[in-house]
Amino acid sequence: MTFHFSRLVATRPLIAAAGLIMLVTSAQAMQIKDIVSPGGVKAWLVEDYAVPIVAVNFAFEGGAAQDPADKPGVANMLSGLLDEGAGDLDSKAFQSALDSRSIQLSFDAGRDEFFGTIRMLAEDQDEGFGLLALALQSPRFDAEPVERIRAQIDSSIRQSAKDPEQVAITTMCATAFPNHPYGRPLEGSEASVKAIAVPDLQDYRRRVFARDNLHIAIVGAIDEAEAGKMLDRVFGPLQAKAELTPVPDAVPLGGDIRIDMPNPQTVVRFGGPGLARHDPDFMAAYVVNHIFGGGSFSSRLYTEVREKRGLAYSVSSTLVPMAHANAVAGGTATRADRADETVEIIRGEAKRFAEEGPTADELAKAKSYLVGSYALRFDSSAKIARQLLAIQLDGLPIDYVEKRNDMIAAVTLDDAKRVAKRIYGGATNMMVLVGPKKSEAAPRT
Repeated sequence: MTFHFSRLVATRPLIAAAGLIMLVTSAQAMQIKDIVSPGGVKAWLVEDYAVPIVAVNFAFEGGAAQDPADKPGVANMLSGLLDEGAGDLDSKAFQSALDSRSIQLSFDAGRDEFFGTIRMLAEDQDEGFGLLALALQSPRFDAEPVERIRAQIDSSIRQSAKDPEQVAITTMCATAFPNHPYGRPLEGSEASVKAIAVPDLQDYRRRVFARDNLHIAIVGAIDEAEAGKMLDRVFGPLQAKAELTPVPDAVPLGGDIRIDMPNPQTVVRFGGPGLARHDPDFMAAYVVNHIFGGGSFSSRLYTEVREKRGLAYSVSSTLVPMAHANAVAGGTATRADRADETVEIIRGEAKRFAEEGPTADELAKAKSYLVGSYALRFDSSAKIARQLLAIQLDGLPIDYVEKRNDMIAAVTLDDAKRVAKRIYGGATNMMVLVGPKKSEAAPRT
């Protein structure tokens, strides 16, 4: 299956150094091919020979939600170890092989997915894909890198405990999703990371790295036949079906929490129930959120909190659709002595927005911006691969890229008002403040 859409960017960017290669060419049609390898591995492919680069983004469904309940952090630790030695190559030899050809290989664990990316010159793809195959199929987990990565994660956890932003996020997740995988810290805790052993890493890889929960996007100077060979070489030997632990659906809980921490500012985080990605109102909600808090310099929150009152440098909100829960979330940071005032403004604006919705002018400007800026998501190989993978993970069709702007344009004022009422009445059900005690806050002058 092949899908065509026209790129909307008018100029060809310069080729940058160090492998950062821009793919967009003026008015050039791009084909998204839905391919299947001889061995049955599926992927979306964009062939582009304007520059000799190949980029692959992939993800296994599961992510940190598949960590053992008593050992959060397994997926995160695994993501740091897959390129630390595999097959016959120890950590130093593996890293040397990557560096010698400037191959960029990385892994990351999200809430619901385990991600991987690789970028390389087309002439180095045999070496690059060979290293990727080793990392996924035969990671070594030698003692030295395991303990080194463990120490790095432990240090990061300790630093996060002193970071008011991270404390607020961790507290919000734990409170909104008690006794649920979404409530556990992605990195784990000091105790859980200390307890993670090599068999835990091996078991996670065995259960989660499979072909039936795999999504792949390939972009660059590689044809369908070569892509098929790569898919079978890298992903074909993985087991056919994942053994995922069921994760229950959840609705985020609310509550007001204040954590005392001696900082110059108070971090404010808020949230509430949101909409699923496949909800018929999701696209309207996406536009409405841009008006409320998604547009960095044009949103309601920015106007009320920053421009009118100078309470914060920035303030924002976003929709957070996940596999088993959906939320709207946002936040800011403000002077400690004005934190309560900031919370009052945010809650008041959310209430007003839910009751009145956006104006026709706000809706028109939001739609114009969201339509006009969409092409910027496709101006490099990395961005194209990332977008195509995200579309797959959202369960959207291959022609979504062409239909998306029409869906934005189709949002009416009645849609926007209805969805604003549906979402923002509960958008501040959760409010977390991390900062100094009121008595320690600097007085207003």
